[in-house]
Amino acid sequence: MGLRSGGRKAALLAHVSTSVGWLGAVVVFLALAVAGLRSRDDAVVPACYVAMDLTARYAIVPLAAGALVTGLVSSLGTPWGLLRHWWVLAKFALIVVAGVVLLLQLTPIAALAKAAAGGELAGDSSAAQWSEVRLSLIVHAAGGLLVLLAAMVLAVYKPRGMTRYGYRRTAATARPAAVGRRPSGD
Repeated sequence: MGLRSGGRKAALLAHVSTSVGWLGAVVVFLALAVAGLRSRDDAVVPACYVAMDLTARYAIVPLAAGALVTGLVSSLGTPWGLLRHWWVLAKFALIVVAGVVLLLQLTPIAALAKAAAGGELAGDSSAAQWSEVRLSLIVHAAGGLLVLLAAMVLAVYKPRGMTRYGYRRTAATARPAAVGRRPSGD
């Protein structure tokens, strides 16, 4: 079942929009994480972590879900398919892994935002207690950014290579047209 031209374009537009939005939101999250870790301003630090929590919950998670759903619609409604080409399968796997890691990070992000809003990051001893979490958020955001960039590279360059399923599917659709024909060159 394929989408018609207008449907394919609409699905692609939705997928590109949500994917680029996700990428941009992760860049903002990373900038806030770096600013929260490096700043010595007692007003900036809590603001960064509260903004990170809001960005993660109300921008990154919905955009990630949107990118996943629209990517599935696009892949299943076009000749690329979800399981036919290695690059589509790899891109899907990257996005699923990134989404799972994102969901696992929501709890530490919320805890850090709550601690920051409650003034628990103001003292040196309290800040040291949270330093591992603060650094982890930078590492995870940078890793997420790299994963999203890798998915973008796969989508643009579309490396060759079909899966076994893709070869079987292509052969199955090509056979009926070849029935009754004599091989060329005889």
